[in-house]
Amino acid sequence: MTVIKSCLFSLSQNTNMNKFATKVGPKMGIKSFIAGTTIDELERNIVRLNKQNISVTVDNLGEFVYSESEANIATNHIITIIDRLNGQNLDGHISLKLTQIGLDISMEICRQNLIRILSKANDAHIFINIDMEDYNHIQSSWQIINDCKQVFNNFGTVIQASLHRAKKDRNENKNLRLRIVKGAYKESENVAYQTSKEIDDNFLELCKVHLQEGKFTSIATHDYELITELIKYIERNKISKEKFEFQMLYGFRTNLQQLLSQQGYRVCVYMPYGQDWYGYFMRRLAERPQNINLIIKQSISKLLLKGRI
Repeated sequence: MTVIKSCLFSLSQNTNMNKFATKVGPKMGIKSFIAGTTIDELERNIVRLNKQNISVTVDNLGEFVYSESEANIATNHIITIIDRLNGQNLDGHISLKLTQIGLDISMEICRQNLIRILSKANDAHIFINIDMEDYNHIQSSWQIINDCKQVFNNFGTVIQASLHRAKKDRNENKNLRLRIVKGAYKESENVAYQTSKEIDDNFLELCKVHLQEGKFTSIATHDYELITELIKYIERNKISKEKFEFQMLYGFRTNLQQLLSQQGYRVCVYMPYGQDWYGYFMRRLAERPQNINLIIKQSISKLLLKGRI
């Protein structure tokens, strides 16, 4: 299983595979995990979830951005989504990666594009979540976040429980709205925990501390045991339901999403969308290789319906 995960993580960073996969994606069952490749498809899926009292955070997918023009196009696209959320009064906000808006080109290009997005979102009263990426981008990401904290208060970011630095980053940013995740990137033992137990233990501790001390906590996991333990902690400590939400990925554990919503908890679905889906998709497979079986079954079902096998 470890070998499979390593291979999938490596494939997620392959630009040639990204180009190829974009062409064949519809045949790979990606729509089970991607909320559309057009903004109209995206809106339909947001409306569907909003009717279930579930909010969304939209990720305009895009990686391997190495030119200023590509970064500007991505920025403009995110602003278009903000306009759509605001104009249609949809219950949702934005998640974005700094590499998509220029971090690998220059800090200044990235900073200026982020300021454009935060300004637009502030006018529309829409929250922005800045996703954390692999370890090599973390320090530069925090630098830009700290710059923007001086001007804006309509954004938050992510703490990855797999990283040794997670507690320090949480403590220094407890006044931000934080999404606590296990972590989707394969990192070395020098900077990250390597066992599931270590990561789970750190995840629980980070969530509990931020629930007590922090501004707002997005509890991002599909792990039923972790969710159950945190619910017991929340009830025992009489933590308001207005101080947190459970956040899950689009297409994963939909029954659990609906159950938590019906129980009166805030639920938010991380909703990836767009043509450039490959990197995100491969990391989801690497996190849980069993999803490959689901994709194969869905692809076979589609072929059967079309009478091709």
